Amino acid sequence: MIDTLEFHTASRRHLLVECPDLAATMHLHRALEAAALEGVEELIPAARTVLVRFNPTRTSAPVLTDAIHGLEHTGTDSSEAREVTIDVHYDGEDLAEVADLLSLSPAEVVTRHQRATWQVAFSGFAPGFGYLAGDDPIFDVPRRSSPRTRVPVGAVALAGEFTGVYPRASPGGWQLIGRTDATLWDLDREPPALFVPGTIVKFREAERESVTVAEASAESATSSQQEAPVPPVSLSQPDAAASAHSCTVIRPGLQLLIQDLGRPGFAAMGVSSAGAADRSALQTANRLVGNAESAAGLESFGGGVKLAITGAGVAAVTGARASITVTSADGAVFRHHLGEAFAVDDGDELELGSTERGTRAYIAFRGGIEAETALGSASADTLAGLGPAHVEPGTTISLGRPESAPHLVDPIRSADGQRNLPAPGETIELSVTLGPRDDWFTSTGLQTLLGQVWTVTHESDRVGLRLAGEIPLERARTGELPSEGAVTGALQVPPNGQPVLFGPDHPLTGGYPIIASVDDTDLAAQLAPGVMIRFVTEKSPVADDATTTDHTRHSPQNGH
Repeated sequence: MIDTLEFHTASRRHLLVECPDLAATMHLHRALEAAALEGVEELIPAARTVLVRFNPTRTSAPVLTDAIHGLEHTGTDSSEAREVTIDVHYDGEDLAEVADLLSLSPAEVVTRHQRATWQVAFSGFAPGFGYLAGDDPIFDVPRRSSPRTRVPVGAVALAGEFTGVYPRASPGGWQLIGRTDATLWDLDREPPALFVPGTIVKFREAERESVTVAEASAESATSSQQEAPVPPVSLSQPDAAASAHSCTVIRPGLQLLIQDLGRPGFAAMGVSSAGAADRSALQTANRLVGNAESAAGLESFGGGVKLAITGAGVAAVTGARASITVTSADGAVFRHHLGEAFAVDDGDELELGSTERGTRAYIAFRGGIEAETALGSASADTLAGLGPAHVEPGTTISLGRPESAPHLVDPIRSADGQRNLPAPGETIELSVTLGPRDDWFTSTGLQTLLGQVWTVTHESDRVGLRLAGEIPLERARTGELPSEGAVTGALQVPPNGQPVLFGPDHPLTGGYPIIASVDDTDLAAQLAPGVMIRFVTEKSPVADDATTTDHTRHSPQNGH
């Protein structure tokens, strides 16, 4: 029996389970993996919580709450835990400062860091970044007061109770004590992440440039690889220029990306689902041209796209409202409607005007886009740097053969063109589900969330929309949470009280409290800077009423 758990609504299809400490969280994660509960699609462990994503057509939050509370747990760890030994050059810029903070000498810090046994508790921040918990209680190190703008790849660092190794160069506030040449993330390796939850990690003084990986029940194997930043995946097949069906980008507009429905299922390696920001728009475009709904298409932010077509085919544009023009090789101009399939011929130029309502338009071609994939998806994740890079002028994108599409072209114009998307200066209503941390805010703060108008600012992208309101959200509790899972559509609230609405490329975990989640993330993806939002709430799946989330506590002692 797993006791002392709290259950919080995180969205209509996410349940956040809170544990009393990190050890209990790791035990719960293993128990949930072993139980494989009906309807559970993904688990995202963190410092004190496990975020459970479920299919609401197969289960519900109350059913999962009862099932999780009834899980049997032996308390023993698997004898087949993966083991990794990392060679470290202990020459980090913050080693002396860490020694002072821990009242040790630098040599003692190094010795105790190597003597400790570390285990990957969870992943996040970047693909391959693991949060390693150790068995030496001396290691409780505050983050730097001023984060670095760039931490080098391979940096070994401390923060709080964790050790981490940076798999790529990135900003960071952890204390640097050394560096390693180990390859933390490699798409050609199975699994790509060296650190996955449950992995046992030992650090040793570097004598040679190597990392040893072993199964507990198998002989050790040694490999030596020089770490390098994760390379972008190419946008098209090598023979794209010679393809009978392709499009060449004359003008990409503000941002043009290849997107499909994303790569769910890799949260344990620190990889978010990403995928099309407005999933329904991409699915509609694919249906119109006869593709599978999951086929890759082009996601345009702001419009302004111009493409040169090679080969005859069928295209459709959905999502944000914009003019659609096809100019033939002989100069004839044809105008088309949003949400309808139309023919394109060899030598045509397809032009998408600037978006008038909404921000993201989707272009699908019959046969789909043939792009290299990362973890089974051609989705561009702008935060993690996975998948195809931004499409630049002159890029030729290979298209699949139109006859390879599995369905007939849909001749009926979809309702996509009639979607009520807002323009800047207009106000739209978005329903939200409160939680998981609405109890971190005062009743006045909740009233402010639901009572005032919020404006989408220009500091917005696929990672999140920064919102501005006249009155900041008032918190009942100060400080930060231990890192916990976050969902697309979450309204995370930093100390300034102005919420950030998470988009598809959001970080998997974070330490600012999330007051609510937006129910219609497709609509949220279409909100341009200057659009104003009013949030409304409906009864939450595990809420007692419409304004507060039930933080159900299951414990004989009713304690944390």
